[in-house]
Amino acid sequence: MALPMLRGCYCSRLSSVFNITRLRKAESVLGRSGTVRPPHPSAAGAVAAARGYSSERGGHKQQQKVVVVGIPSPFMWFRTRIYYFLIRAYFDKEFNIEEFTEGAKQAFSHVSRLLSQCQFEALEGLVAKDLIGKLEEKCNLLPSSHKRALSADPDEIMYTTAGDVGIYYDDNGRKFVSILMRFWYLTSASLPEDTMEGARLFQVAIGGEGEGETKRLLTANYEFQREFTKGVAPDWTITRIEHSKLLD
Repeated sequence: MALPMLRGCYCSRLSSVFNITRLRKAESVLGRSGTVRPPHPSAAGAVAAARGYSSERGGHKQQQKVVVVGIPSPFMWFRTRIYYFLIRAYFDKEFNIEEFTEGAKQAFSHVSRLLSQCQFEALEGLVAKDLIGKLEEKCNLLPSSHKRALSADPDEIMYTTAGDVGIYYDDNGRKFVSILMRFWYLTSASLPEDTMEGARLFQVAIGGEGEGETKRLLTANYEFQREFTKGVAPDWTITRIEHSKLLD
């Protein structure tokens, strides 16, 4: 059973471990907030996304906000909308990209945490079998700091957008749909500057004046695939995982 959180693209059908966490509005702004242009200008989606999150230190909760700004490609935006229409028309009339995106975020957070902890057996049924072995080989070569940076906490996911969408048939007439999701997330893992070239740093205020925690904005690409052949279970499986500068 693969990625039950995406079955039927309904948030109401998600298993309890993948309950959707709603975005919280920031009540106040960071001592310093960052604005970033995502590294993939062709990504379709909202022009700007703001994430508010909180942390506690010394019994005091502080609200923080980071704004990620993207410029969507009109061609890519139009192209993906055509594919969404085709999916609804010929594969799943109840498909909804907003609900799919919420489920994909939960799947990304869960799978990235398993990768960070090297729990490869737990990936079975969630990630394509041929991909798990490749991920295990790469992860085993990573230092502990890089493994920690793979994990994306739901509250640290700043921006999510659908990239490429594909519909195709194999030689046996089996039907498939694939959706590439792109994620931008913050991590406090200690990473060397030379290996993280191009990643944006944020100084997040979490204590008194002058105190702060440095967080780095990282990117990841996860491709979700579902077979729509008659009689096949309606499950989405992750067939591609890329964490920029970590798992390429």
